[in-house]
Amino acid sequence: MNKTTSFIYLLLFLFNCSLFSQSTANYTITVSTIWNAGDHTSIPNDPHWSPLSGATHKNMNDILTFGAPAPLTDGIKDIAERGVTSNFQSEINGNSNANQYLQAGFSPRQAEDSVAELSSVTVSEDFPYITLVSMVAPSPDWFIAVNSENLRSGNPSVNNGWKATFTIDMFAYDAGTDSGTDYESGNSVTNPRENITMVSGAPINGNKMGTITFTYNSSTLSNSNISENIENIRVFPNPASDKITISNIQNTRLKNIEIFSILGKLNHRFLVENNYNKIDLNISNLTSGIYLLKLNNEDGNSKTQKLIVR
Repeated sequence: MNKTTSFIYLLLFLFNCSLFSQSTANYTITVSTIWNAGDHTSIPNDPHWSPLSGATHKNMNDILTFGAPAPLTDGIKDIAERGVTSNFQSEINGNSNANQYLQAGFSPRQAEDSVAELSSVTVSEDFPYITLVSMVAPSPDWFIAVNSENLRSGNPSVNNGWKATFTIDMFAYDAGTDSGTDYESGNSVTNPRENITMVSGAPINGNKMGTITFTYNSSTLSNSNISENIENIRVFPNPASDKITISNIQNTRLKNIEIFSILGKLNHRFLVENNYNKIDLNISNLTSGIYLLKLNNEDGNSKTQKLIVR
């Protein structure tokens, strides 16, 4: 087998990687708070927490970035200063890298030994990160957070690649939007906004203000195998010059047909709008060479094969 042929087979493998198993896991997530005069200098009047809010997401820092200013859409600012979650929820709902919005209240309301629990949270392999925040209330603009915690373990042989039950500490962060220095300081807008940083000085002194436990409940592994119908689709002639015919497409829910160069660059995408028995595609504008033809159906299944153009 020469190098060109080996490379083509490698590309076919990569294009069909979506056919392999995908996994989801179910967790119970529990935040237990810590707030006392010994660790945090003093307890203000009416100490409490805003609802625990956040999301599962695709990449690190999709929702929150430490060491950078809070977004101007004010989701983090509103939580850190007032405990209001509406803008934060809107940010998440409008973020294509966020999978689901999460929220739970603390009980009891008073800060010391409060607990918030998110029961039966399903996390997918495509969105394995989780970020959660809650206001330290009252405060100028402080909040506790866990940012971009990856629930994947990297070991697919245990729990289908998901982390077993674990606990980590939660710390307080300054949103960089108010310059107050104590729990009950008056409003003092920070302009321009400063970076989000840990509250390392008084009164919190960099001490933890809670723990978060991710309790592993279960996981599943589902196969996204190509359906029998899409496997039966025929493409001819091959090699071809001016056109190709794609037949046996009835009942396949075929969505589109894509043609890629052997380097993976998309050359053409043909939308399939009606469930015909066959489709004729004009490929006369393709130069001679080897291409990859990919058939995608509406269920997310696909079939990729080599196409030779003369």
